[in-house]
Amino acid sequence: MKFFQRLGRSIMLPVAVLPVAAILVGISQWITAAAGDNIVSTFLATAGGALLDNMALLFAIGISIGMANKSDGTSALAGLVSWLTVTTLLSPATVAKFVGVEDVATVDPAFGRVENVFVGIICGLIGAWAYNRFKDVKLPDALSFFSGKRSVAIVTAGVSLLFAIVLLFVWPVVYTGLVIFGEWISTLGPVGAGIYGFLNRLLIPLGLHHALNSVFWFDVAGINDLNNFLNGANGDGVFGVTGQYMTGFFPIMMFGLPGAALAMYVTAKTKRKKAVAGILLSSAVAAFFVGITEPLEFAFMFLAPWLYLVHAAFTGISLFIAALLPTRMGFGFSAGFIDLVLGWMNPLAQNPWLIPVMGVFWFAVYFVVFRFLILKFRLKTPGREDDDVLDADTGDAAGVARDAGFAGTAERFVAALGGKDNIVQLDNCATRLRLEVADTSRVDGDALKRAGAAGTITSGAKSVQVVYGLNVQFVKDAMEDVLAGRAVEPGVRTAVAEAPRTAGAPDVVRLRQPVAGEVRPLTEVPDAMFADGTMGPGVAIEPSGDTVVAPSDGTVTTVFPTGHAIGLTLADGTELLIHVGIDTVELKGSGFQALVQQGESVHAGRPLLRFDAAVIRSAGYAAITPVIVLNNPDATIAFE
Repeated sequence: MKFFQRLGRSIMLPVAVLPVAAILVGISQWITAAAGDNIVSTFLATAGGALLDNMALLFAIGISIGMANKSDGTSALAGLVSWLTVTTLLSPATVAKFVGVEDVATVDPAFGRVENVFVGIICGLIGAWAYNRFKDVKLPDALSFFSGKRSVAIVTAGVSLLFAIVLLFVWPVVYTGLVIFGEWISTLGPVGAGIYGFLNRLLIPLGLHHALNSVFWFDVAGINDLNNFLNGANGDGVFGVTGQYMTGFFPIMMFGLPGAALAMYVTAKTKRKKAVAGILLSSAVAAFFVGITEPLEFAFMFLAPWLYLVHAAFTGISLFIAALLPTRMGFGFSAGFIDLVLGWMNPLAQNPWLIPVMGVFWFAVYFVVFRFLILKFRLKTPGREDDDVLDADTGDAAGVARDAGFAGTAERFVAALGGKDNIVQLDNCATRLRLEVADTSRVDGDALKRAGAAGTITSGAKSVQVVYGLNVQFVKDAMEDVLAGRAVEPGVRTAVAEAPRTAGAPDVVRLRQPVAGEVRPLTEVPDAMFADGTMGPGVAIEPSGDTVVAPSDGTVTTVFPTGHAIGLTLADGTELLIHVGIDTVELKGSGFQALVQQGESVHAGRPLLRFDAAVIRSAGYAAITPVIVLNNPDATIAFE
């Protein structure tokens, strides 16, 4: 899932430029309709079209940048190299030479559609993979000029060549199969229109929707829905029939998807709302006015693929309903407001007023259903991504904090752990670093404490755990930068950094019991870090319930990505950790559901997370739940 979240985040880079391009094209269309072709409309259409017509290329470059580790211009170049290699090798002119024909028109039409988003995404992934794998490669001295980043483009071209060979044989089969399938769908009437609408949306990520469109909109199978509608009374269109494969798109593009955009905005994390508002608003405007929906669709199709499946189903239902009703409308560009206005007086337009009526219905459906599904299943739509897949340059507080204040701690930790060469593997859970080292005798526990660790424990011949606190993720990220030789500018810790581990909070912390169950002393917790008080003082609960609630008023400091631990800062300044189970980070979120987000203010009794104790125990882990005070070693917890 993290891969798809990262892919979705990477797609947002090229998607961000598309709404502006769509609006430029829409304004151009409006000017042309009012005053005919002129220099202004031509200028705007060309400017917008330059981006829209090269959308797949933008995806190749943008994804190569976004999917690369600590990317620079080399990864962007790799994405471009892959795109140029694949599309040039599979262009109709080149394929004609491969098959030994002189007339390019005789080449399989599938190769005229090879410059699509699907190919762009794959090329971007190839470029990113080559960059991540080979940017640090060292070749023998005789070939040293091609070492490191210079090798990336070479490897990219080689892998892309193999990809092109595969597509040379596979692509025509897939494309032709879709055309044949589309011809069969056209015999099913309104049901066929619904199936077409569903598949049209479903195939957009692959770029294969063009094959289906050619069957229904143009003269591949004798339907020619788009051209017949545009020709009006002068063509072969039939009133009440022509337009049935276009009408149902209007309510979805103009109203449904903007409703989805609103649902994604209201469910975004509070700290991310401003960041996603611009892209969602501009994408919704583009969908409504111009009918260009890719900016919105690509914003969530990889982050929440099941939600995109629902969108495809809704589109199919819309086309089915529109085909049943006495309403028909067509478009020349796409199913947006501009085309609706331009086609309103077309002789083949039938009851166009029904389209806005259906649109209001679909706006409500999309908003309610999307909002419900996003919250119910915690879908990672824009603004709800896990913090560890967000770039520091997006304005995310975690990234800022890491860059601003954890470099020094990371460097001291690496040194105290025996240096870079002694650290074999690095990971973290809610409050501690988990490491595998080559030699535990080189670990300096006192130096780790001086650097900010609360305690250190060696378990086994190679394993070391270092307790830090709720912001351990940022230290771990900074340590990875140090281990990889990436420079991180030192600075003063920001407000999200770990609070000093000194007394100052009340010694007796009176709380509501956060989960139903038997209260036990920490010494019964089967984890030395908790049992001996290294993490801090507290109590444990053997849970009989399945919901952790806020034990007092406060702010959610940390929600661990796997959902098994919650950090709180109470109103009196006490920092509290509630850790459900022991070593449950290994469950990777299975059996856990976080109900709050980092930064939320909560009142006593507010549900924080749900868990399934049976899942924990069946996996061989203890479900006992420590409740720990992190910033006062003299504190005691009393449940009221």
